[in-house]
Amino acid sequence: MSAVASGLDRLLPAYARADLELVRGEGVHVWDADGRSYLDFGGGIAVVALGHCHPVPLAAAQVQLETLWHASNLYRTQPAERLAALLSERFGGAQAFFCNSGAEAVEAALKYARKATGRPGVVALEGSFHGRTLGALSATGQPAKREAFEPLVPGVRFVAPNDVGALRAAADETVGLVLLEPILGEGGVLPLEPAFVAAAAELDALLCLDEIQAGVGRTGSFFAFEQLGVTPDLVTLAKALANGLPIGSLLVSDDAAGAFVPGDHGSTFGGNPVSCAAACAVVEAVDDELLANVREQGAALAAGLAELTGVHEVRGRGLLLGAVVGSPAGDVVAECRARGLLVLSAGDDVVRLAPPLVIGPDEVAEALATLASVLADRISC
Repeated sequence: MSAVASGLDRLLPAYARADLELVRGEGVHVWDADGRSYLDFGGGIAVVALGHCHPVPLAAAQVQLETLWHASNLYRTQPAERLAALLSERFGGAQAFFCNSGAEAVEAALKYARKATGRPGVVALEGSFHGRTLGALSATGQPAKREAFEPLVPGVRFVAPNDVGALRAAADETVGLVLLEPILGEGGVLPLEPAFVAAAAELDALLCLDEIQAGVGRTGSFFAFEQLGVTPDLVTLAKALANGLPIGSLLVSDDAAGAFVPGDHGSTFGGNPVSCAAACAVVEAVDDELLANVREQGAALAAGLAELTGVHEVRGRGLLLGAVVGSPAGDVVAECRARGLLVLSAGDDVVRLAPPLVIGPDEVAEALATLASVLADRISC
């Protein structure tokens, strides 16, 4: 089929898409238009946490599709209220705002902090990624993504990850929000140190942990912050929350609640009943057994990566891992894809792995074997 006939040239060229058309997914595999299967260790960029077409969120969404698709936030709906209650229970007491994406959740966090503190300043991290809408992009510490769209929202300053001194120096009396990813995903899969996050929590500003990629079980606990010894004021979620249906959420701890009043913020499709029904099923499915599997398979994957020739360092937690390969990561990603393995990049020389949380030892072994062959071939060239 030609590009014109397929509609490819009718899509705005905002993405550097691979020449691969995916048509079906089941569990930890996807299939292309020619019927070839791929082991998916990218998970739709850390989205399909339970695997493709998992029967539990699928059934929940199907029931809701046959009942009510949309009602607007002028009215109450049971799926949104139930999801808020489930997330609050996991958090330890929080209110939820629902939207459609991670970037929207970050935008809500930026507005909430400004309203709550009366201070517009934001401290974020060099190498961070929080989204591509103007506010979220303004807090993204990657100049290459920002420069074409400047001037952006003022008042954001960036510090190096895990530099406590720089963090404290940046957080002056104008700063109302400190925005941190527990693990910098696009920034090389770099985990923050507990002492750094603890120092951020001590500042006179709201602390928001962006768990859009690291949350919903990916690091081995439901929230990544559970492993850091700090409970933040705000948390943003998206990606895995509904296993692929669009949803985002800002959680506001009970201790930080009270800033927003009706009319301060909104989202036409936020709290959509279908997405919320699927998300409820996901939250309930991320139980102790699944989290134990994340920790076990994550440890096995990390250990296996560390033994591969051509891997210089392994970073991350659970099933959000980065392998520093010392050569263009994009080339490794392409060669893995050619051999039936989908992985991601995270910077120039980091291969990122974010498979479904339901993977087992056989899939870990297969992914490691494919990576080993790709890296060995590159070294021998």
